[in-house]
Amino acid sequence: GGGKTTLAQLVYNDEKVEEYFDFKVWVCVSEDFDVVRVTKSLLESVVRNTTSAASKVWESDNLDILRVELKKNSREKRFLFVLDDLWNDNYNDWDELVSPLIDGKPGSSVIITTRQQKVAEMAKTFPIYKLDPLSDEDCWSILSKHALGSDECDASKNTALEEIGRKIARKCGGLPLAL
Repeated sequence: GGGKTTLAQLVYNDEKVEEYFDFKVWVCVSEDFDVVRVTKSLLESVVRNTTSAASKVWESDNLDILRVELKKNSREKRFLFVLDDLWNDNYNDWDELVSPLIDGKPGSSVIITTRQQKVAEMAKTFPIYKLDPLSDEDCWSILSKHALGSDECDASKNTALEEIGRKIARKCGGLPLAL
């Protein structure tokens, strides 16, 4: 609820990002990390975005075949892969997933969203961007905008309402989704 996926979506859907990459792929990973499933998802999307692949090797469960095809179809292309909600902190699984991607065109990127610092540290190649909780004032601003249709609460008329609203905003712990 801290806004990780929302921030990644804003980047992913940005017009400049669209122009920069040859193709983009978004995969929801979640707790049930399966390198074969994630590799298949990446490959299916990559194949849809390229004209060179006519075969359907992604129907295979052979990880080696899937990795070779993913490497072949992403080679010399600038890609953006977003792996949303990654929980697995096993370095070997991570290495198996990303090793086919090393021949991508310079500027290719993989963004992961995760709730766990340990996962970010395992996958890190660039500095980790950690989203901090919102301030109480920012929480109140969001809550009042959604609850009252305005970010301004007329203090002279609604002191009791504002007091209750600010208590609710503090209880949301700085999480935008909760607000």
